[in-house]
Amino acid sequence: MSGNRVKTDAALGRVESALSVDEVARAAGRIAARGPKREAMMALADGAPRLRIESLTAGYGRMEILHRIDLYVGQGQSLCLIGPNGAGKSTVLHTVYGFTNIRGGRIYMGDTEITHLSPKDKLRHARIAYILQDNSVFPDMTVEENLNMGGYLLNDRQAVREATERVLDKYPRLAERRQQRAGVLSGGERRLLEISRALIMQPEALLVDEPSIGLEPRYIDMVFGILDDLQHQDGKTIVLVEQNATKGLEFADIGYVLVSGQVALAGRGDELLKNPEVERLFLGG
Repeated sequence: MSGNRVKTDAALGRVESALSVDEVARAAGRIAARGPKREAMMALADGAPRLRIESLTAGYGRMEILHRIDLYVGQGQSLCLIGPNGAGKSTVLHTVYGFTNIRGGRIYMGDTEITHLSPKDKLRHARIAYILQDNSVFPDMTVEENLNMGGYLLNDRQAVREATERVLDKYPRLAERRQQRAGVLSGGERRLLEISRALIMQPEALLVDEPSIGLEPRYIDMVFGILDDLQHQDGKTIVLVEQNATKGLEFADIGYVLVSGQVALAGRGDELLKNPEVERLFLGG
């Protein structure tokens, strides 16, 4: 049933209900009309956001995708964006990193406004790294060479080597393969390499686009374990977009539901998992 979300009765093998894409969009739109209050969103970040977006309007060319978006996430917290296709989830990450046309609003890292910094300055000065959704390893380069590419903004080769060694010390799985071509790695190992390469510049915040996409379940668990370690052991602030809404909300401290370029719902990740509207529309409940 293309275009529908279907719930089945496992015991009887019959279809109980089906939500079309249009029905999901209409129901989500009704949720969006209520919208969360800025004060409540701030409270989810414990009142001290490290990454802060206020009234952000942005898009591509003349097309406006985001409409006065607010976002707050604290140091060492994680926030997951979920919602229907076309809601603007990845566009939020693109905009934070400087890949869209910003028409209004502001982005802050701590107390410093970074709205119009270039992507390289977001990485170098604001210490924000972006981990792409698409496979971005260089398959003909070795693992070590791929990691070195993460330090392209460093003018000191010794500093790049030292940063690469720090990452290899942290992830023995990559260290064992440092001289292997990246193209022969498993999907999970390639994802680990992409995350690790982003760590070379020692970012404070990570923007992670669809970490589980295209991965087998065992590798999905591995990748989320890596992100959990970066958050709780290294104190990284993480904002991610995740197609597997259940997995994303289980992982994240904070969840936002985006609909039509606006934040429709915001809450603790575990609370949104129990929200009957979120479950019905996005979690397959």
